[in-house]
Amino acid sequence: MSKTANPSRRGESGNVIAALASFFIPGLGQLVQGRILWAAFFVVTTATLYFTSFLVVPWPFALIFHLWSIINAATFNG
Repeated sequence: MSKTANPSRRGESGNVIAALASFFIPGLGQLVQGRILWAAFFVVTTATLYFTSFLVVPWPFALIFHLWSIINAATFNG
């Protein structure tokens, strides 16, 4: 019986762990996966937007970048 290769790695344990890590700290999941530039991008961008959220306007954008970080970690094909 032959196994067919799954072209998508979504749902694999490494990606699930990375997505959970990004849920708590944006960019941490990318760092776990070894993608340093993406990790730095998500950490800097999301942290900047969260810290300036007292201006009211940036908080939806911070939430969008945070969700993007989680989805990006969960759907990574290495």
